[in-house]
Amino acid sequence: MKVLITYASAGAGHRRAAEAVYDYLKNNREDLELELADVLTYADPFLRFCYNRGYPFLVHYTAWLWGFFFWMTEFYLTRWISRKLANWTNCLGCHKFRGLLLKGNFDFIISTHFLNSELAADLKLKNKIKSKLITIITDFGVHPFWVSGGTDLYIAASGLTKARLIKAGVSEQKIRVFGIPVNSGFIKSYDRAKLAAKFGIEADKFTVLIMTGSFGSGPLDRIAESILGDLQVLVVCAKNQKLFTRLNYKNLKNVKVFGFVDNAEELMAVSDIMITKPGGSSIAELLNMGLLPIFISAIPGQEHENIKVLAAYGLGFAPVNISQIKRLVLDLKSDASKLENLKRNIALVAKPHASQEISRVIC
Repeated sequence: MKVLITYASAGAGHRRAAEAVYDYLKNNREDLELELADVLTYADPFLRFCYNRGYPFLVHYTAWLWGFFFWMTEFYLTRWISRKLANWTNCLGCHKFRGLLLKGNFDFIISTHFLNSELAADLKLKNKIKSKLITIITDFGVHPFWVSGGTDLYIAASGLTKARLIKAGVSEQKIRVFGIPVNSGFIKSYDRAKLAAKFGIEADKFTVLIMTGSFGSGPLDRIAESILGDLQVLVVCAKNQKLFTRLNYKNLKNVKVFGFVDNAEELMAVSDIMITKPGGSSIAELLNMGLLPIFISAIPGQEHENIKVLAAYGLGFAPVNISQIKRLVLDLKSDASKLENLKRNIALVAKPHASQEISRVIC
């Protein structure tokens, strides 16, 4: 069987989910002929620019404008206009990707981005392809753009995600609550003592991990300074070189500073709580590691929706300023039983075997 796993590189989470499925199937399903494709490599320059440059610019510098666009495409009175316009633009700008779908003769198309799903579903509805379409929703909320008529199966992040899909008109028989696929490193057990020795920290000391994605966005240095005390802080600056230089210059006690890392799972394994952005894939990774999240710097729209869903499970902490972050961290540190009770809620949401479950439905 031929299987296309496709994503859009406009967000790292979509790519990570697709790669997690691809890697699992490659290692466990010799009967499958696999292909991994980024839709934007097939897109026209203008559409590729909008996703690769326009979207990051909006969410980092004019988040209010992105929030307005999100609302306009979600609000039921304006949704049909924006959806038709988006569909026309996407079909025009992604004709090469449509060509891949037409010529590929795939038995299954597994998509981790609504753009890819919409393009495949449109071809299915026009009877131009016969592929089974599986859409993996990489957020805990559900924007209407995720729902396309030609989709055969939706993979939902949680029970509440499923409920939102049903409310959007999707048949319950077309939904599976498998979770968001993550790399195998985020579902392993680790020796905390060995990792602590590797990073030069104390294994039995309360540890806070601060990591907000590849841009290192947010006031991470001020957060680290505010919570200093009888605890350890790990700060991942990622590509934010100014933040990395600033924190190294300050040389704060009990604060370890990292640049761009490729072992986030190990940093999570030595931590007790994590201060992070509420991206869907990031949430899935930390929950599978049993790590309690505190959310900051949320993007209006999808990340705010993620916080709402997690809050319904007792996990959606989203302090609005540094003082609130400090109070929350110190409260969790001082009350071990409260922290453990909250971590039990993680079991209600964590879905570590999403890729394995997806493999089972490909038959």
